[in-house]
Amino acid sequence: MSTENKLKIRDFGPTSWALKNKNTVYLISGIIALFGMIAYKGLPKELFPEVYFPTIMVQTVYPGNPPVDMENLISRPLEKELENVKGLKKLTSTSLQDASMILVEFNTNVEISDALQETKDAVDRAKSELPSDILSDPLVSDIDFSEFPIININLSGDFSIEELKKYAEYLENEIENVKEVSKVNIQGIEEREIAIEVDMIKMEALGLSFNDIEGAIAYENVSMSGGDIKLGKMRRSIRILGEFKSIKEIEEIVVKREQDRTIYVRDVADVIDGYEEASTKARLNGQTVISVQVVKK
Repeated sequence: MSTENKLKIRDFGPTSWALKNKNTVYLISGIIALFGMIAYKGLPKELFPEVYFPTIMVQTVYPGNPPVDMENLISRPLEKELENVKGLKKLTSTSLQDASMILVEFNTNVEISDALQETKDAVDRAKSELPSDILSDPLVSDIDFSEFPIININLSGDFSIEELKKYAEYLENEIENVKEVSKVNIQGIEEREIAIEVDMIKMEALGLSFNDIEGAIAYENVSMSGGDIKLGKMRRSIRILGEFKSIKEIEEIVVKREQDRTIYVRDVADVIDGYEEASTKARLNGQTVISVQVVKK
């Protein structure tokens, strides 16, 4: 008895074509790899990509209370209501002297507007448990991480504060011209301020008051329109400039005239050219610096 074995050859079209046209396959593979590299290099890249973390801050000020009382009277009642907020991921509270701060972090699928409203509603429910003599309601605000600076440029050296501020303002103007930059903040120095330090004893001896000195200075530091004048066929506007240009001008302001005596600002006060009281300070390695902070769009 004989059995006839038949050999069946199976053929898969794409594979067979690739084997018969290997040069074409190599060419197509090379073209795909080339376009892949070009597309990869063209992908937008950011050193500091925008990160979305819906986070809300609840701040409460209650003067005259230590951290322990702030925790018991403020933080805990608020936490009790905030724990029931939908989409809550993490709750962190910090009780300080006279203040309480609570960070409410939500899941990334929660819109910041919804998170803000949910937090406000929870704070409103907790108000009945807060002390009745609290000066102001808890402040609820969202935290925008895109407002945090991505670069800090610190300026220091053997220069005066005025020179460092001038360099910082120059950098501010140049960096703000970059289209990817949203804004530039200067920290570590305040705005220029002219301080009038009055000698109380001299002021009382001369029969003056703070209003007299304030009024005299304010009246002199004014620029106003002086009308207009006709020159030929044209009419020109006149403006009288009265703003101070030097400390000497302030010192020479007349505060009061009585009989044969004239009282000037310099007689009752010292005029000091300085800066506002510092609200921020920047330091590097223990040395005071001016910090230029760059915020991206």
